[in-house]
Amino acid sequence: MRNLTARVPDLVPILSRGKHRNPRKGACFMEMASYLAGERWSDHPRCTHPLLASVCRLVNDLTSDEHRARLAASIPCVIGLTGDDPRVDARIALRCARAALPIAAAEDQNVMAVAVLASERALAEIEGRTHGALEDASRAALASAPLAAHWARSFGGGGNDVSVDQFRRFAAPNIVRFAVPAVAKACIHDPDDRLYDLLLGCIEDCEAFGGRRPAATAAEPVLIDGKP
Repeated sequence: MRNLTARVPDLVPILSRGKHRNPRKGACFMEMASYLAGERWSDHPRCTHPLLASVCRLVNDLTSDEHRARLAASIPCVIGLTGDDPRVDARIALRCARAALPIAAAEDQNVMAVAVLASERALAEIEGRTHGALEDASRAALASAPLAAHWARSFGGGGNDVSVDQFRRFAAPNIVRFAVPAVAKACIHDPDDRLYDLLLGCIEDCEAFGGRRPAATAAEPVLIDGKP
């Protein structure tokens, strides 16, 4: 995986968990993105694809204090990264589900196996592929948890009646909200590294299928509590 980093200016807020009233109190990943993009201070700025922004917020909050600072170098990479291609949502959801399934707690693996199949089904619908044909990485993830994979297929194979629009609006955000914490709480020695790799992978997915639009110009003031 290539290095998705960029230089962050000096004298910017320190990354920390949660929402912050203004930069003087610190910043989460997406609040800092809004700051650097010249947008109003927010953890839901317009400059980043909503599902990618959700991954960023979760990774920021679930990464340990010891390792969170390294996330800052990737913040400029998400500024202006957005788009309406439904493959972005499906790819991000699929990446998160595949990352979580092999290492998730046993009680979470059924949900993650369903998420893998649902994401693959959405992609097949979007791309006009045969339903049921899985990518190698998905087959490997499902093979790592055979009981969960069997249950998921018996359950319905990933939601046959879910439209692409429903998947984007409801399923994909829920998959992300479930999968990223599953990675963070897994009984593994390197959860911070896996969260970091997951973040970079989701940025790559959004770059591949989304697009970039110009951020606010440097001449525009950064608004803090509604004031420049």
